[in-house]
Amino acid sequence: MANLNKVFLIGRLTRNPELRHTPSGTAIASFGIAVNRYWKGQSGEKKKEECFVTINMFGKRAEVINEYFSKGNPIFI
Repeated sequence: MANLNKVFLIGRLTRNPELRHTPSGTAIASFGIAVNRYWKGQSGEKKKEECFVTINMFGKRAEVINEYFSKGNPIFI
């Protein structure tokens, strides 16, 4: 039986993408994003939680990320 995991992330870049290439020429872009979550606690106070995720994109998507995105830009992955 096959397994499937699906994740949607919406956040902002925490640093500029770093582009590098493998020996075979495949582009790899590395960057981080911050995902924020807001909610009210049981006593009514507002709470905030941040989650930091490191992302590696490959191929044409890596080149696009490197060209059009920079620190602070919103992104949906």
